[in-house]
Amino acid sequence: MRRLGFLAILALAAGGYAVYRIAQPYQGFQGEVFVEFPRGTGTGAIADALTRAGVVRSRWDFLLARTIDREGVLQAGEYRFNRPAAPSEIVSRIRRGDVFYYELVVPEGKNMFDIAAALEELGAFKATAFLAAARNPAMIRDLDPKAPSLEGYLFPDTYRLGRHTTPEKLCHMMTARFREAWAGLHTDAGVHNTVTLASLVEKEGKLPEERPRIAAVFTNRLRIGMKLDCDPTTIYAALLENRYRGTIYRSDLDRDHPYNTYHYAGLPPGPIANPGLASIHAALAPAETDAIYFVARADGSGGHDFSNNIAAHESAVTRYHRALRKLR
Repeated sequence: MRRLGFLAILALAAGGYAVYRIAQPYQGFQGEVFVEFPRGTGTGAIADALTRAGVVRSRWDFLLARTIDREGVLQAGEYRFNRPAAPSEIVSRIRRGDVFYYELVVPEGKNMFDIAAALEELGAFKATAFLAAARNPAMIRDLDPKAPSLEGYLFPDTYRLGRHTTPEKLCHMMTARFREAWAGLHTDAGVHNTVTLASLVEKEGKLPEERPRIAAVFTNRLRIGMKLDCDPTTIYAALLENRYRGTIYRSDLDRDHPYNTYHYAGLPPGPIANPGLASIHAALAPAETDAIYFVARADGSGGHDFSNNIAAHESAVTRYHRALRKLR
C-alpha cells in the first residue's frame, strides 16, 4: 500500500515537472530563425526541425507538449521564431497555423513605383526587383494587347506574401485579382482605354461622387480632340524617367513625352496608376454633363468646380488662388 502511495506521489511529481517544463521558454534560444514544415510533415519531423533550429531544448519537450495538447492538427507552412518560447506555446502556434507572412496593403490609386517602395519597406524584396517584373506586360497581354506594363492591372487589395513569394508571383496574384474584378463587371468595353481612363479619374478624383463627372470631362475632351491637361500624367512621365522629385515643374509640362497629356492629345499610352472599382465604374459610365474643365476647391474638401467654358473656368481658377492666399 505504501509502495502504491509512493508511486502515485512520484507520478504526480513527474507530471507536475512535465507541465512545468513545457511551460518554460527555452532561454537557450537566440536571434531569429524561420522553420518551414512542408505539407504532410509528421509530428516527429516537426520536433526534429525545431530542435535543429534551436527553438526547443530537445525533441522530447515538443513531443511532450503535443501529447498534452492533442487538439486539432499541426499546420504546414513557414514559421518565424524571434524570441524564447515555451514548447506549449509553440505547439499552440503551429496548431493555429500562425505562419509568417508579409502583409502588403495596396490602396486605390497607387502606381507600381508606390507598390515597389512599400515592398522594400516591408522587407519583402527590393523595389527594383518588383519594378522589373511589373514592367513586363506578358501576363496581361491576352486581356490588353496594348499594355506597356502591368500598371493598371495590379489590383488594389491586401496581399499576404511568404518569404519565398517572388515579384513575378506577386504580380500574378495582383493581375488575377484584377481579372476577377473585371469579369464581375460583365462589360464588353475595351479594357485598355477603360482602365487608362479610370487611372486618370482615380488620381484626380478624391470624392467618390465626383468621379463620374471627372470621367465625363475627360471623355468630352477626347470627343472633341482637346488635350486632357492632366497633371498626374506629367508626374507619371517623370517617374518613368526617374526624374520626379515631388513637384511638377514647367519643364515637366513642356516635356515631349508620350504620357504628357499637356503635350499630346488623347489618352496616354497606358494607365498611370491602379484604379479601384469605383473609378472603373466611372470610366464605364461617365456623368451626363457638358463640362470640359475642372479645378480643385481650396477648402480642403477634395471637391472641384466644373465648367463648360473657358471664362467660367478662369473665374473658378481665380477663386481658387484667392482662397489659397487667404489661407496663408
